[in-house]
Amino acid sequence: MSARIAAGESGIGRARRVGRILRALAVAYPDAHCELDFTNPLELAVATILSAQSTDKKVNEISPALFARYRTAADYAGADRTELEEYVRQTGFYRNKANALMGLGAALVERFDGEVPGNLDDLVTLPGIGRKTANVILGNAFGVPGITVDTHFGRLVRRWGWTAEEDPVKVEHEVGDLVPKKDWTMASHYVIFHGRRVCHAKKPACGACTLAMDCPSFGLGPTDPVAAAKLVKGPEAPHLLQLAGLGGE
Repeated sequence: MSARIAAGESGIGRARRVGRILRALAVAYPDAHCELDFTNPLELAVATILSAQSTDKKVNEISPALFARYRTAADYAGADRTELEEYVRQTGFYRNKANALMGLGAALVERFDGEVPGNLDDLVTLPGIGRKTANVILGNAFGVPGITVDTHFGRLVRRWGWTAEEDPVKVEHEVGDLVPKKDWTMASHYVIFHGRRVCHAKKPACGACTLAMDCPSFGLGPTDPVAAAKLVKGPEAPHLLQLAGLGGE
């Protein structure tokens, strides 16, 4: 199958393959979700800004204290810069991030009565929020379908031949044409989960991947099942290996 994909496929063939991959990912990751902890749109906006050049795990470690100290947009707008920088220091680029959070708080207070807006056009005008962050907020805090093109998502959809584009906005639009709009948010979660657990940047676990038959990039990583199995990460690893026929849960 993968050889035929590499040789070229019709638009209908690609659409069907996209559907098969998404169905397989839904089975692989039935609990896929946004891995940033939050309880409201403001917390998610803040967490997503902090996740740039950091990990969700690190953001989740520091966010409870941060969210307890800064509960509203006005709190961020009026924050003591040095204090806020200390709260977010461990996520890296803390000066820029503190500046973005203070700017975000001020803009929300001045233009949106302190509330995070629930539409893309307004969100992308806010400090620290681009299309990727906006789509995370829309999909997970407001239930508005959005495609989140982070580094994992872009890498995988190019490997899978869903798009050849590098620009995140062009990737978003091309993939959006292939995936039903109602599925955009969950499709993003599925792809990102797979990128973090199986389809790694430098050494994908090809030989332990349930998408092998539909992947034109099969072979970028080790194809030996035993070697590949050692590369599978995360709490879902036993389930993923079982699906790949490499052992029970």
